[in-house]
Amino acid sequence: MLPQLLAFLGVAAVVIVVPGPDTALTVRNALAGGRRCGVATAAGVAAGQAVWTLATGVGVAELLQASEPAFLVIKTAGAAYLVVLGLQSLWTAAGLPPLRAGARIPPRWTAGGPGGSGPDPGGRGMAPGRGLRQGVVSNLANPKMAAFFLSLLPQFVAPGAGVAGLLGLGLVFCVMTFAWLALYSVAVDRARTVLGRAGIRRVLDGVSGAVLVGFGARLASQQR
Repeated sequence: MLPQLLAFLGVAAVVIVVPGPDTALTVRNALAGGRRCGVATAAGVAAGQAVWTLATGVGVAELLQASEPAFLVIKTAGAAYLVVLGLQSLWTAAGLPPLRAGARIPPRWTAGGPGGSGPDPGGRGMAPGRGLRQGVVSNLANPKMAAFFLSLLPQFVAPGAGVAGLLGLGLVFCVMTFAWLALYSVAVDRARTVLGRAGIRRVLDGVSGAVLVGFGARLASQQR
């Protein structure tokens, strides 16, 4: 059992550290709302993975994977969601005003106006609750997660462990994902003095937006 667990931890670590849409979204939200928002996004991603783990354990993920219409609907919704989030970041990077009344106003990370240094105590950023919701929706709206958990978890379940063993491995994967993405959030937060400068912030918004749009387009074009 121990060799199987160690093998799973190794494979899971490799999968988790490879940047994907969840990583891009976490970094984007950490830039928009600071460490708390980034960590909340990481928690949302892990919560979405926990749902996929449960779905795999009870057989729902397998049914989804076998259903072409359901897979297509979730894939389309997930791709559209990532593209919209990416376009929002690109809009912010371009320095354009909010699209509608009450829309998020990019946080001022610099004191004394553009070009200053240090956080602006009056700046308004993304709320952690919004980051949490985006993390959950982003992960659940990716039907590839169903195929991933169906292919990964059963390989490492010890003989006789059954559904309990599968759920246990899934929980370990969720905790590892949360820890890694939360670490990203802390790193971004600690670099706020530099990353919050107007020019650098626009570049980062543009890069994260382009990455999210790219992931959305790739998801839309992928087959089962």
